[in-house]
Amino acid sequence: MTALEDANLRRYYDQRAAEYEQIYLPRDDGHGRELGEVARELRIAVEGRRVLEVACGTGYWTTCAAKVARTITAIDASLAMLAEAREKALPANVTVQFGDAYDLASVQGEFDGGLAMFWISHVPRARLRGFLGGLHARLSPGSVVYLADSVYVRGVGGDLLPADAAGDTYKVRRLADGGRHRVLKNYFSESELRELLGPGTSDLAVRMGTHFWSARYRVTSAPRA
Repeated sequence: MTALEDANLRRYYDQRAAEYEQIYLPRDDGHGRELGEVARELRIAVEGRRVLEVACGTGYWTTCAAKVARTITAIDASLAMLAEAREKALPANVTVQFGDAYDLASVQGEFDGGLAMFWISHVPRARLRGFLGGLHARLSPGSVVYLADSVYVRGVGGDLLPADAAGDTYKVRRLADGGRHRVLKNYFSESELRELLGPGTSDLAVRMGTHFWSARYRVTSAPRA
């Protein structure tokens, strides 16, 4: 992803902020059940922990985690998304602030929990290990990380474009205002996730659903970039 593409992704989410949470409206019984399972897993993973949440967006999942976490520092690079999150009147154990997912060293605090919901799919494949290394470097040994994202479902979330030379895929998405955007959106198999998340971790558990995948593990060391 070039600097221009990074800026385009941020602009897309700025424009999408007001309508973003529509993706969490259950489309059918199966979709609704999987959303509930993700929420249940998330709460188990972060209970009692000092959590660093990357790409918190509108705070949809922050609200879920805040019920059981000790503290949450939730960051995002979209000011419009952060504005939506702050309107939720999140509890006192949550701090919402601007932050760059690729520069977590600048985030103040000590953490023993990591959270990134529906973010990994927007990280270029060439930057995945670097992002994870930066996240793990901010977490104490034995910290628990919980990740969840989308499984590819034909016809959902825009038209999928062929992979480029770097292996990244993009979707053409249309917003309510009629605007069209080319958005980085990568999908992963279970084997790809295990290969990516295995180094420097223990107790890795990956669940592949029809609509969403999730992964939970403990940090033992920061992976090599």
